[in-house]
Amino acid sequence: MAAPETAPAAAGPSPGGSALAPEGGEITATGTQLGLRALLHSRRAMIGAGVVVLLALFCFVGPLLYHTNQVTVSLGIENSPPGPGHPLGTDQYGIDVLGRLMTGGQSSLELGFAVGIATTLVGLLYGAVSGMAGGIVDALMMRIVDTVLAVPTFILLIIVASMFSLSLAIIIVILTVLSWPYTARLIRGQVLALREREFVQASRTMGANSRWILARHMLPNTLGISVVTATFAIADSIYALSALSFLGIGPPPPFTDWGTMLTDGVNNLFNGYWWQVYPPLIVLVLIVVAFRQVGDALNDIVSGHRSNVLRRRRRFRLLPLSAPRDE
Repeated sequence: MAAPETAPAAAGPSPGGSALAPEGGEITATGTQLGLRALLHSRRAMIGAGVVVLLALFCFVGPLLYHTNQVTVSLGIENSPPGPGHPLGTDQYGIDVLGRLMTGGQSSLELGFAVGIATTLVGLLYGAVSGMAGGIVDALMMRIVDTVLAVPTFILLIIVASMFSLSLAIIIVILTVLSWPYTARLIRGQVLALREREFVQASRTMGANSRWILARHMLPNTLGISVVTATFAIADSIYALSALSFLGIGPPPPFTDWGTMLTDGVNNLFNGYWWQVYPPLIVLVLIVVAFRQVGDALNDIVSGHRSNVLRRRRRFRLLPLSAPRDE
């Protein structure tokens, strides 16, 4: 039986909607509704988001239910294996490992979300203004972006850490300053493409100025890319903080995070104290992979979710080879 005909896709996005219309045009909802619907039907996104929510509850709500002393050194119970009173044992200072996982996760998540939000806001505004301005202004703004991108982020962090005592706020500022250009370049490219669309030309014909077009059309239509870059920025920031702490050049005590726990645990791993290494390693891998899975799923949705889904289903013989192609 022949597949039913579908209505043609709209010529352009509705004001405030997504600039990426669904292929095939069989869905008449706005771009935002389509993106949310596709996100809710994405197994990777839902699993990743679920892991993030669970770990956030574990870090911020857990200490309210599981009270531990994370300040006082208790040498009488140092390096105790998991058992009653200490489900994940204690470290070399006699501090409960489970409680330290919670407090260390707070620092990691706070830094990740702070850098992700700040990077997205700065990159979104900078890239949108650059794309809308065009000409010599756009060229000058992009040269600034190229200059910042040429700076190796992690090497700069190591240099600053060797000269000054890093704090969480300083790391947030450095990572934000060095990360926003990636978002800005993506947003600029999207704005340059949107400038030629019919709905933008119609707005100019009706007398709308660049500021109104930027606020009403450009920024809403680039939110999808912004959210994708934010998820990757969060994962990369958490990884960078853990790497600095693992190398011993992170914020000094009493600051703690999962990287610091890994450093202390690795030093005692050959003594058989496995409970000081594997718990922080597992939660660190889980949070980074979860954010990246959410980012990958969002990227599939923004770049053409339906074609990717059909391609995967056809690859695994979930659709007949004669099914209509959207590629």
